[in-house]
Amino acid sequence: MGSNHTAFTVALTGALVFLFAMTPLTAQSTASGWAEEPPVLGELVDFGRTQSDLRVAVQRFEEDRRALGRRYDIPYSALRRERMRAFYSGWLARLGELDFAGLNQEGQVDYVLLRTQVEFELETLAQEEIAVAEMEPLVPFGSRIGALQESRRERADIDARETANTLDALADDIAALTALIGGPQGEDTFGDVKGVVAARGAGYVDSLRRMLRGWHGFYTGYDPLFTWWVAAPYERLDGALEAHAAAIRSQFVGDAADGPVVGDPIGDEGLRAHLAHEMIPYTADELITIAEREFAWMEEALLEASREMGYGDDWRAAQEAVKNLAVEPGRKPAVVRELERQSVDFIQARDWITIPPLAQEVWRMEMMSPERQLVAPFFLGGEVIQISYPTDEMDHDDKLMSMRGNNPHFNRATVHHELIPGHHLQGYMTSRFNDHRGTFSTPFWGEGWALYWEMVLWENDFPRGPEDRIGMLFWRMHRAARIIFSLSFHLERMTPQEAVDFLVERVGHERANAEAEVRRSFAGAYSPLYQVAYMIGGLQFRELHREFVESGRMTDTQFHDAVMQGGRMPVEMVRARLSGQALTPDYDTQWRFAGDPR
Repeated sequence: MGSNHTAFTVALTGALVFLFAMTPLTAQSTASGWAEEPPVLGELVDFGRTQSDLRVAVQRFEEDRRALGRRYDIPYSALRRERMRAFYSGWLARLGELDFAGLNQEGQVDYVLLRTQVEFELETLAQEEIAVAEMEPLVPFGSRIGALQESRRERADIDARETANTLDALADDIAALTALIGGPQGEDTFGDVKGVVAARGAGYVDSLRRMLRGWHGFYTGYDPLFTWWVAAPYERLDGALEAHAAAIRSQFVGDAADGPVVGDPIGDEGLRAHLAHEMIPYTADELITIAEREFAWMEEALLEASREMGYGDDWRAAQEAVKNLAVEPGRKPAVVRELERQSVDFIQARDWITIPPLAQEVWRMEMMSPERQLVAPFFLGGEVIQISYPTDEMDHDDKLMSMRGNNPHFNRATVHHELIPGHHLQGYMTSRFNDHRGTFSTPFWGEGWALYWEMVLWENDFPRGPEDRIGMLFWRMHRAARIIFSLSFHLERMTPQEAVDFLVERVGHERANAEAEVRRSFAGAYSPLYQVAYMIGGLQFRELHREFVESGRMTDTQFHDAVMQGGRMPVEMVRARLSGQALTPDYDTQWRFAGDPR
């Protein structure tokens, strides 16, 4: 690292420490209420010279993209794909016209990030076309319904009578198609429909129905002719769409008490595109090998803790004993408060990272609803930590599983993950420094950072005994298992049910919690690599720590503060930013941070 860069890093970190270590607010009781003594701010450091030359360009890209997304809001619309393809291609062309060498280091980092993002978005549009073609036999009417919304978005006048005819004809056609599902001619009409394609198709019908509801609400009651002509045909069409989605699910997807655990595997080609976007230079199979390697040492550590507790090699019995240490209902918030205090005290005593007093002051707690716990059986975090624990209306078995899966020793790895120095501190810092890089947000940075701190605390004896180690190992094993089952699913080597069994048998999950985790992984709003990102991102940050801190090039505080103030981005670009690495306009991922898996 050059001396100028080192001097800059030290100066910047010193400024951050000054800014965040200000006298905290003190509250004094007075007759008139609470009076706050403001901190002395002093002279704020000039961050101007550290700003990216492309900051404004990235902000404009993001705002324009969001505006187009609001305008072209029809799901799976060919017109939307065409417009977005023109938008991304235009940006790619403009990037090619820039004087890359004339950009400062932060600008070059943003250039590479933006170019990578645009190329990925173009690939995503191509993948969407394939997904639409797969659904076409089940939902051939999608573009006809989309045309109604597109006409409204074009601010065109509407012919109420002709619109009524269109809706009535659509209802007839959809009802006829629905009747074929499960009928003697169904196989000839639809062929061999995969469950994941059917689930996607049913979801598409649901989204068309929601869009149609908004379209109808724009006119009805405000336009007398529309209201008079369209009321009955709209109700018919709405009912036909509802019945069609139900028939698809019943015939091709199946059902379960809490909804099916399904997903949409993207295959090897899709995984390659996502890995390139995240700047991960490993194949899916190599990542599985890395996860299995990590899993192996965790199993040994688990057996060691089990023996220390007196259970020999019966780690399940030891884990069961730890689960049964769950606190009574009503006491969970106190556990969270205490664990937050312990982790912050532990970190501050070692001067590892600057923790702004305001960040410690503003975090809050909320209890998670039973419905939310179906897909998020454990804590979720940020400025508000959402506590997963049983409520009075839950079934008895569900109460026990929720308590056992969220016992204090398991929580020893989750509270600091969700609050400080994990997601809450991340959100606090990225809203204040380089917030334009939210465009490049990635779970490898977000979840990887939080998991990295689990590694740091483990390696520095944060667990107080074998019970804590078993609790923290549960989560480490869970992260490795996520890599194995999620990639195996997307490669179509493992079904969702096999993933549930894997979590129960290899990690020790309660079955209901395992089902919720798999449902969250495959049926939620998560990217295909989200579950991979925890441990792989953690390994990336751990390797960065070795490269910059253990080598003596930076202190812990300088390193951690620099990561936090740099903004969200693929971790390989964090490395480039910290090292002042020479970049090129066509820079591609190359950092083999975990060695060569064998």
